[in-house]
Amino acid sequence: MNLPRARASGFDAALSPEAPIQRRPRKTFDWSTASIALAVGIAAVIVYRRDGQARFFEILISDFYLFVDILPKVLAACLIASFVAVLMPRETVLRWVGAESGLLGILVAMLAGVVCPGGPITIFPIAAAFVAIGADVGAAIAFITSWTLLGYARVLVWEWPFFGAEFVMWRIVVSLPLPVVAGLLARFFAGIATRKAGGA
Repeated sequence: MNLPRARASGFDAALSPEAPIQRRPRKTFDWSTASIALAVGIAAVIVYRRDGQARFFEILISDFYLFVDILPKVLAACLIASFVAVLMPRETVLRWVGAESGLLGILVAMLAGVVCPGGPITIFPIAAAFVAIGADVGAAIAFITSWTLLGYARVLVWEWPFFGAEFVMWRIVVSLPLPVVAGLLARFFAGIATRKAGGA
């Protein structure tokens, strides 16, 4: 009776040589969602009492249209992150930006943050996908910090036209070591937390 199931399991194992992606369990409603909901509720009450019903519904309708506009972008970014998690070889991710990659892994993640285009809707799902397939927390933080401080799109589109080349050059020079420092510190504190959890 169990023979076909055993054969199917063997066939699935042959098709999927890598272990399943380990994702952190998530709750549908957690403390961050509760905090945002509370802040939204308080702001809604204040606007309604201060500015009246007409202004309240004007803001509500405007936010609804903004939500409808941004939702496809969020869904597309999550799909991209899911495809990255499935298509990227996990051995390669572990070798280049895993916990044992050392300083090189931090530098690789930093460079990826510099050249990666897109806004937070794209960057954060991609960073989460890399963590899910083996990148360590230090590399992920170096990637996000580098994208925030050194991303080429922000420099070319916003900083250069407003502040000029000299300002941009000095800001980049000053910011250059920060992703590395952030990644190393995150890796250090994550190691302490892991050791404490293992000893408990």
